Amino acid sequence: MGTMHYLLLCALIFLPETPAFPLQPRPEAWSSIDLATVKRYLDTFFPILSKRQKLSIEERIKEMQKFFHLTVTGKLDKETEGIMKMPRCGMPDVAEYQTFPGSPRWKKRHLTYKILSYTRDLTTKKVDDAIRRALMVWSDVTPLSFRKVDTGRADIEIRFTRRGHGDWSPFDGRGGTLAHAFPPGGGIGGDAHFDDDEKWSDVNQDVNLFLVAAHEFGHSLGLAHSNVRGALMYPLYSYQNPQTFTLPADDRRGIQKLYGKKPSNS
Repeated sequence: MGTMHYLLLCALIFLPETPAFPLQPRPEAWSSIDLATVKRYLDTFFPILSKRQKLSIEERIKEMQKFFHLTVTGKLDKETEGIMKMPRCGMPDVAEYQTFPGSPRWKKRHLTYKILSYTRDLTTKKVDDAIRRALMVWSDVTPLSFRKVDTGRADIEIRFTRRGHGDWSPFDGRGGTLAHAFPPGGGIGGDAHFDDDEKWSDVNQDVNLFLVAAHEFGHSLGLAHSNVRGALMYPLYSYQNPQTFTLPADDRRGIQKLYGKKPSNS
């Protein structure tokens, strides 16, 4: 599969490093990330699933550290802070390959998609090609097929947008959250949104559209995040050569649990 390089976008995201320290309820004790920012990150990506849970910030950081295979301390150490600042998908995290609660999936095998708006970073042809190839990542291993439409409603609607854009997940400017997508269903279900404050690319620079789109379409089809490093559904952005990309085994198992394997005579 090739070597994975996790990109940090340091000039945009990283702040000066400080030593690890015990958690304290005062913002000034939280290194270069303040308490409100830490809580917002945890609420977004590691939400408390039951109102009956009474978890401290320390316990919630331990959950995050377990997910990312970090040293579990409950402290906001350098390694944990670095993960919080990495560019990533905007959907919450779980463990290994997972489906969304209730395992939503499309009841049909022939899906349509529509690109409602484009980024100016790439030509229309290059965007179309990246989206087509990203969907093929999933159709190559399942009975699913995808057809682009230009009019009417589509099952998966795609757009590039900025900041608040009509759903409950506003983008945050360049760096941080790169994109998000919604599980199968009516209305916004299946749709994928890409932060147009990012610098989108079709090569190994800035943010590669094919790789991010392939990840987001996993959500559009019903997969949540995986904690397997190297999996496509791992929540942090990393670069691989799109020309030699193959779907890792963890992702293949997850999508085939939902839709089955591609027929051998296809």
